[in-house]
Amino acid sequence: MTLDQFRPVVAGALAPFVSAARALGVSPVGVSLVAFATAVLAAAAFAVATPLAYVAGAVLVFLNGWFDLVDGALAREEGSESRAGDLLDHALDRYADLLVLGGLSAGVGRYALGFVAVTGVLLTSYMGTQIQAVGLGREYGGLVGRADRLALICVAAVLAAVFPGADVAGVGPIVGVLAVLAVVGHLTALQRFYGAWSDLA
Repeated sequence: MTLDQFRPVVAGALAPFVSAARALGVSPVGVSLVAFATAVLAAAAFAVATPLAYVAGAVLVFLNGWFDLVDGALAREEGSESRAGDLLDHALDRYADLLVLGGLSAGVGRYALGFVAVTGVLLTSYMGTQIQAVGLGREYGGLVGRADRLALICVAAVLAAVFPGADVAGVGPIVGVLAVLAVVGHLTALQRFYGAWSDLA
């Protein structure tokens, strides 16, 4: 079970943010760009890798996920949903994932681990959209979805800030979350593939 299943639950909490965006004249695309900007700033904060920077990065990652929900809710309320908007949203999400994981990797100097984590995240997302492309509907399931990834990154960043240098067997919170995302990301991609293959077979 992933946090992506709870999207409908938070719909009510999005209403004030949707109203604020409409009052300010911000379009869904504008909100998507703001969400992407928070990911860019989060990546920069994680690369700095100080306790304060980790806290800032965690807040920015949370905002990235939140605004990613707001843009869709705003588009639905305005009746402006489009395939172009959906494409842009997914493209920005993938670049945001790359940047955030890249920033985390740079901060601890674990680039090979970061590469494996990034490929796991990308393959998870790819499987979700490819499953939709073959007519089975968009797939958010699996061991870890995007909401789960963002939540894990936020928790790891806060732990790294509160307990700097507190490693277990030489592994700190940031290396730990990169390792988890590396392994579970690929397992999630394979799980999605197997589920879709079983439905199509």
